[in-house]
Amino acid sequence: MKFSDLGVSSGIRKGLQDMGITTPTKIQEQAIPILLGTQVDFVGKAQTGTGKTAAFGIPLLAQIDATKNEVQALILAPTRELGQQIAKQLFKYTKYTDKIFTEAVYGGEKIDRQITRLKRPTHIIVATPGRLIDLMEKNTVDISKIKTVVLDEADEMLSMGFKKQLTTILSKTQGKRNIWLFSATIPSSLDEIINTYVNPKAIRVTIDRLDKVNKNIAHQFVVGDEANKLDTLSYFLKSQKGNRGIVFTKTKVAARLLSKQLLAKNYEVGVLEGDMNQKDRDKVMRAFKNKTVNLLVSTDVAARGIDVQNLAFIVHYQLPDQIEYYTHRSGRTARAGNTGISLALIVKQELRVLRELEKSLSITFNQIR
Repeated sequence: MKFSDLGVSSGIRKGLQDMGITTPTKIQEQAIPILLGTQVDFVGKAQTGTGKTAAFGIPLLAQIDATKNEVQALILAPTRELGQQIAKQLFKYTKYTDKIFTEAVYGGEKIDRQITRLKRPTHIIVATPGRLIDLMEKNTVDISKIKTVVLDEADEMLSMGFKKQLTTILSKTQGKRNIWLFSATIPSSLDEIINTYVNPKAIRVTIDRLDKVNKNIAHQFVVGDEANKLDTLSYFLKSQKGNRGIVFTKTKVAARLLSKQLLAKNYEVGVLEGDMNQKDRDKVMRAFKNKTVNLLVSTDVAARGIDVQNLAFIVHYQLPDQIEYYTHRSGRTARAGNTGISLALIVKQELRVLRELEKSLSITFNQIR
């Protein structure tokens, strides 16, 4: 299937082509024709890395009347990085179309700067929930004429404590607007929001997790004692000299400890965890993108919104609690036709968890001895 089959305009298609995007993903195939063709509420369940930005971004751009100088759409995202990434993608999609202006607003930047930028023509606002509330309280954002609200990575916005802000924003946009909600998981707290604010007749699309397991990823594991994990990781990292990757932990305490241990072993490493301030987070991400640091230690939540190409490996220093998080983590390697390694460091009791992952995701783990 091609983008032309989905009803995507030639101008947008040309922009996509410049970005090397020629074939729609599963979520794009299912979402784009629906969202282009009808005014409807929509709930899409699909993993990060499946092309959700284009799935909602392309239909959203088609709705915008570029002749009207008013905010017509709002995209809410959990992190500054994801917000910036979405705004950048929308700009690239519209390279060959009418000028549609998108502004990203988020915490960690002076609010006065953002207020000044919002005085320019703005059709789409991409915002983190907390910063949008700040701007609304200062009466510098008018969301009364919004036709569409997109919630991207909705589950992560809730897990980061944005429920109150989300409900405030959604209650202030009630009326003739549509909600398009995209999420990797639908926990009960998100169901509450869906039941309150999303039309009961909303179209729901679920992309089965089996559809997104990348065949170019080599899934490997090492069994050992907890006390030997650090040595096993060091041995693996030596074999990956010069390659870039992310080591995942379940908790921020574990992420901080592991990064200190790796620094003590003379590894250039950056850490990402939920309690970091934006300035420190930006500094780490700059170093990682510039390749002055090739290794990141991160929690699952802190990694949302990271868009870094050419990662050779992912290490699961601690296995995640949810199957979806395994695909989310491992899906960061082997992108754009490249191969990659997803290595799990486990203790003997966790073998059954690996077997469950194999069964659920139709993958095979190879033991490294």
